[in-house]
Amino acid sequence: MNIPEILIQKLRAARHVLAFTGAGISAESGLATYRDPQTGLWSKFLPQELATPEAFQRRPDMIWAWYASRRQAVERAEPNPGHRALVALENRVPRLTLVTQNVDGLHQRAGNRRVIELHGNLTRTRCSEGAHRVETWPATEEVPPRCPVCGARLRPDVVWFGETLPLDAWEAAVAATQDCDVCMAIGTSAVVRPAALLPELAQKSGALLVEINPEPTPLSTHSDVTLAGKAGEVLPAVVRVAWPA
Repeated sequence: MNIPEILIQKLRAARHVLAFTGAGISAESGLATYRDPQTGLWSKFLPQELATPEAFQRRPDMIWAWYASRRQAVERAEPNPGHRALVALENRVPRLTLVTQNVDGLHQRAGNRRVIELHGNLTRTRCSEGAHRVETWPATEEVPPRCPVCGARLRPDVVWFGETLPLDAWEAAVAATQDCDVCMAIGTSAVVRPAALLPELAQKSGALLVEINPEPTPLSTHSDVTLAGKAGEVLPAVVRVAWPA
């Protein structure tokens, strides 16, 4: 694989690298992306049917059950070479900030320490009214179960369509775009806003913008470096070339 020299030089000299990941990196762990025309989750379901507050109000039992099945899939999945290469990268640069749109927690399981979750985490549960996280609740046959604090229904701790991103996560992500030397957009469709704005913000602040994706995206024509391929193949190659054993 041909890794451009400019990328190698920038990575070796970088003070701060920003990795921005989407569903594509987790697809290699067997988790369906959202937008793939054949296997994507939204090719089988409409977002407004499963991933909105209104859908939860209409059919909380169905939404809870659907997300429970997704959680089981995530628990069975394992970090892949792309995830592990980002851990290796974090161990080689002074600072790496990993901003992810994914809700599967695979980056943390792989070993990355500085992870900003823009869209929440499927393995966590929160109150649908108070928004506080809930780790345990009394055994019940009611679906979904109730918050032990206030009695409201529990829901997955993810950001649904029509909801705002967590302010602390968004502010931390924007701050990283203003400080990084290299921004790597990995496995993201680059269409879900406001998250899709982050690579552009990093580039405007002077960072080298690198896209890693098997297919072209709206980001491709603007990137300084475009590496066509799967994250699990491209990222290990980048690390090997930048820091030969």
